[in-house]
Amino acid sequence: MAADEYLDVNRTNWDARATVHAQAYGFERLLADPHRLSDVVAFDRPRLGEVSGLDVVHLQCHLGTDTLSLARLGARVTGVDLSGTSLDEARRLAERAGADVEYVQSDVYSAPEALDGRQFDVVYTGIGAICWLPSIRRWAQTVAALLRPGGRLFLRDGHPVLLSTLAMTVGDEHDDRAQQSWISGPGALTPALELPYFEQPEPLVWEDELSYAGAEKLAQPRSMEWNHGLGEIVTAVLDAGLELTSLTEHDSVPWDALPGLMVEDETTGEHRLRDRPERLPASFTLTARRR
Repeated sequence: MAADEYLDVNRTNWDARATVHAQAYGFERLLADPHRLSDVVAFDRPRLGEVSGLDVVHLQCHLGTDTLSLARLGARVTGVDLSGTSLDEARRLAERAGADVEYVQSDVYSAPEALDGRQFDVVYTGIGAICWLPSIRRWAQTVAALLRPGGRLFLRDGHPVLLSTLAMTVGDEHDDRAQQSWISGPGALTPALELPYFEQPEPLVWEDELSYAGAEKLAQPRSMEWNHGLGEIVTAVLDAGLELTSLTEHDSVPWDALPGLMVEDETTGEHRLRDRPERLPASFTLTARRR
């Protein structure tokens, strides 16, 4: 694979997703109430800390629903994304909402240059982002370059255990069910660790005609992903010169990551396993500070 092939593949894939997602991301709910926050930022808020009056850069901002929500919390926000079509939708949303949000098209690793070397009080990375990047160490170095001394990182993302999991049907009886009757038996659908947990040199290449949001087929269905183990993420953050301030694992995630196994919380929009959600870390929140 050419070094930058993933950028072209993922950019065109997210360009295709943007048009579909614009119909499914709850724009009208956000526009109907000038105080409303996206479900993601509402979930993040207890751990996010104060952002009012701060310079915040939102990496991989996609359609800008979370970016707009950060602006509604009083931040001066700059959104960065690889997909020009996504940013077109984000700009239209901000304009309709009367929000002053700057958007810059760039891949993550090039963001310091694209932003002319500016530094920020907060780097915010929302859910479903770092799996599109081949090197978590390079990501952490980019975050450090974007932060002012004393600035902080806020990352919530899909848990690498979830991202290594598929929904599969149990074939054989397990001996331990004689003692723990709740263990999934033959014929049951259950989470199974089938995909790489640790970062690999080569990506997982997917051809998915449908996105996680919306029923319309994508014009460009190909994408490339990498998983990053939780230890790899933490180590990359520490090696980049940041101080870890919190690490929290959650049993929920904002999309139906394992169809047939998850149920949606109608209040929060989060999805968790219908049966024994304590089995699976579905997302995590990491916060850190630049020394």
